[in-house]
Amino acid sequence: NRLVAEIEDDPVFVNNSQNEQIPVAHQVAVLLFRFGHSGNAASLKRVAEWSGYGKGTVLLMTRRVLTALLRPEFIKTAVPPPTEAEREEAKQWVEEHSCHAWRNGWLFVDGTLIPLYYRPFWYAEAYFDRKSNYSLNIQVCFLW
Repeated sequence: NRLVAEIEDDPVFVNNSQNEQIPVAHQVAVLLFRFGHSGNAASLKRVAEWSGYGKGTVLLMTRRVLTALLRPEFIKTAVPPPTEAEREEAKQWVEEHSCHAWRNGWLFVDGTLIPLYYRPFWYAEAYFDRKSNYSLNIQVCFLW
């Protein structure tokens, strides 16, 4: 698995204990299972039952994999900036599909909603989205 190969040497997966670290492939599988489910199916209890690991271990594995995936070094290799040719192609597309004035735009943003399992206790209305869910809005920004 390419994802596992990219992150398995991250320091977060190294320990100084006499107990061996859980294989990175298992840790990634647990994270992907959690991200691929919602509601009770993504709960620590359900993921622990599915994986055979304890709830605390599931939480630790999730944190470890996310730590590795969110490191700037990984992000730079996983989402590399566009080449000059790709930039020019994107500029042409923008000009053809919108307006000439936006051709040399320097910022593009895209986002998605991540549903929350529970209604937040504090400021819940701030998390209520147009799809009638409580969610977080994440955005990816490309600065050109």
